Amino acid sequence: MKRKKKERQDLLKVTLEENPFMTDEDLADQFSVSIQTIRLDRLELAIPELRERIKGVAKKQLDDVKALSPEEVIGEIVDLQLDERAISILDVRTEHVFTRSGIARGHHLFAQANSLAVAIIDDEMALTQKATIRFTRQVQAGERVIAKANITGIEKGRTSVEVKSYVDQELVFSGEFVMFRTTERETRRRES
Repeated sequence: MKRKKKERQDLLKVTLEENPFMTDEDLADQFSVSIQTIRLDRLELAIPELRERIKGVAKKQLDDVKALSPEEVIGEIVDLQLDERAISILDVRTEHVFTRSGIARGHHLFAQANSLAVAIIDDEMALTQKATIRFTRQVQAGERVIAKANITGIEKGRTSVEVKSYVDQELVFSGEFVMFRTTERETRRRES
């Protein structure tokens, strides 16, 4: 019995090193044990809860956001490489949804994507000039939205940013943002 627990805990460490964003529920499903067993394993291994793991990853991987203050970002940025890529996480709570349906209000998903498009810009000021957005499925209270932004082009004071938001692996929102920036950067085009 002890050997089985040790093997599970070793595998748990490896799993969370590869994907620190897994919830205790996801881990319990993957290892076919209770959530309480996962929590006890994490405690014994001194592995912090999800929110603390996210903060730890963010501290290691973040450049400093220049165009926004951290409290202006909607969601929690967990990866940021200025003028390249960024990732944020938004846990949809009851204050984000319509009371009757439990469906997330679209402006929260847009705000997450838009603030990520601003945060990715390596400039003191960045403003949204134009946005083309598409909602591909409804998001419910309790779901986690992971938004991923990539720079697709920089030219003449404008930066193009593509943002795709997912729940699990399913696309729920996509947007193309054209951002105004005050500092000229070299013209470049990135391959997606």
